[in-house]
Amino acid sequence: MEHRIERLGHMGDGIAPTADRGPVFAPRTLPGEVVSGEIIGDRIAAPKIVTPSSDRVTPPCPHYKSCGGCSLQHASDGFVAAWKVDVVRRALTAQGIDAQIHSPETSPPNSRRRATLSARRTKRGATVGFHGRASGTITEIPHCLLVDPAIVSALPVLEILTVEGASRKGEIAFAVTVSGSGLDVSATGGKPLDGPLRVTLAGIVAQTGLARLTWDGETVAMAEPPEQRFGAARVVPPPGAFLQATDHGQAALTHAVLTAVGGAKRVADLFAGCGTFSLPLAAKAEVHAVEGESDMMAALDRGWRGAAGLKRVTCETRDLFRRPLLPDELNRFDAVVIDPPRAGAEAQVAEIVQSRVATVVMVSCNPVTFARDASALIAGGFTLADVTTVDQFRWSPHVELAARFDRRHIATA
Repeated sequence: MEHRIERLGHMGDGIAPTADRGPVFAPRTLPGEVVSGEIIGDRIAAPKIVTPSSDRVTPPCPHYKSCGGCSLQHASDGFVAAWKVDVVRRALTAQGIDAQIHSPETSPPNSRRRATLSARRTKRGATVGFHGRASGTITEIPHCLLVDPAIVSALPVLEILTVEGASRKGEIAFAVTVSGSGLDVSATGGKPLDGPLRVTLAGIVAQTGLARLTWDGETVAMAEPPEQRFGAARVVPPPGAFLQATDHGQAALTHAVLTAVGGAKRVADLFAGCGTFSLPLAAKAEVHAVEGESDMMAALDRGWRGAAGLKRVTCETRDLFRRPLLPDELNRFDAVVIDPPRAGAEAQVAEIVQSRVATVVMVSCNPVTFARDASALIAGGFTLADVTTVDQFRWSPHVELAARFDRRHIATA
């Protein structure tokens, strides 16, 4: 039986209506395409394209069919950009919000500076790569077009680490980050770190030029501090810490934040991480950075103290979900920057509405929770002019955004 794809869902799968089952999902399809295939549950797991869309292109990566790392390589860049704008627009429309949404700035191929790879020992050595789509099978990716070439070049090193550090039946996850001084590798799921394994792993670091190797949260060896650049500061993030996925994406979001903050002299940076925005902001404003992880705050503070020419940055470790900044605390600032995780910042936004803060700059990786929080800000007297979108997760359904909210009539705290 044939089915016509009407639209893509928020995870990038095609959606086709059926008379008896309701909507069914078909991966790697596009709107307007006619497909066929067996329906199992609510999915066509292996759709055959009967009538292709004019937006369909030949996936450039040789690993596309077997690898689950990219889900939209079959679509033209123009289609993906327009679709991601529409994802944001639909999320805002669902909350009754109308805003100008700019087309995304898309990171180029081979620009992902961080990736989590899976690895298993085999009889002949090791397999390192990404899982196949909805599969436990690991696909090797020697010609990956997504990640930075330095990560691809390190695959043999990860194989060596797997042979030495993985159990026969276990699987290791390697979070690999490109830094200014080499690769920062954080491994989880390996053998317990006893004395002999520690010596072996440290030897691998010395021989292969890794900047740092962390094993289940414990640093085994650090040849060079794996620094990241945030404005004028150099920061050594804790192992496995969150960073923007590409340098391009970080630069685009930082530019959007700095532009939106404008001439504010005192800024609160909430969910500040290791200082992605705090430290560039400190070139012109005093900044109070708040983050729930103390090791990230310590890294930010060291980066600030080691940089020249920055204004004062204070750091506070605080769970903003359980203990959001209250109105009397927020009233000290001219602007608030907030970059919450995918769950959004409902509790913190409620306190912002009750404060006298006049400018809020929100960065988000989830259009749905962004729209929910935007609705609360608007109900509290803020206006939303436009939205900047950034696509640093190329060939995936993910999109990030930044937006400025202003209000003229300020609540009395």
